[in-house]
Amino acid sequence: MPSRNRRNQPKNKLSRQMGENIWGRENCPTNTRTYGPGQHGPKGVRRRSDYGVQLREKQKLKGYYGNIGEKQFRNIFKEAAASKGDTSENLLVLLESRLDAIVYRSNFVPTVFAARQFINHKHVKVNGSVVNISSYKCKPGDEIQVNEKSRSFPFVIDSVQKLERDLPEYINLDVKEFKATYIRYPSSDEIPYPTMMSPGSVVEFYSR
Repeated sequence: MPSRNRRNQPKNKLSRQMGENIWGRENCPTNTRTYGPGQHGPKGVRRRSDYGVQLREKQKLKGYYGNIGEKQFRNIFKEAAASKGDTSENLLVLLESRLDAIVYRSNFVPTVFAARQFINHKHVKVNGSVVNISSYKCKPGDEIQVNEKSRSFPFVIDSVQKLERDLPEYINLDVKEFKATYIRYPSSDEIPYPTMMSPGSVVEFYSR
């Protein structure tokens, strides 16, 4: 598996477009330049319409989870809206319960894009069985583990040693065994986003 993910440029472009360090990485271009891409430099701040704000928040949230396709993201929203409770909370729970999100949160790989590729290449087990679907929905109590042969990959070793991202309380990590346990569903205020997310705006966008 290559160490450099082909989604690196789109990832950086999203951060530039938003003017925010979406994933909180040290090498994000917005750390030194907060305006969007373009050869003419920073432009004046324009006031966005309500629709513009909602669209931006939708793009930011689905981009954060690996630039999920629009059709798939809309289906996730529909599931959240059809479930009991607050739709915006349900939406975040569904996103955080994705296998690629948990692999990323557990610091097994450096980026959520790498998590998707890692899973697709059958390097991850759930409860002892290989799962190669990055959108697989994990449940509380599920154990997610890196295959034994895959633990020697340099980028996996580097990521686990660095533990670049804070581990949320709803995931228990056994570094020695390269195993994470999804303890429970999270609440929105404990999801460690490095930038402000507004799931309520996403709900408003799809409810128009």
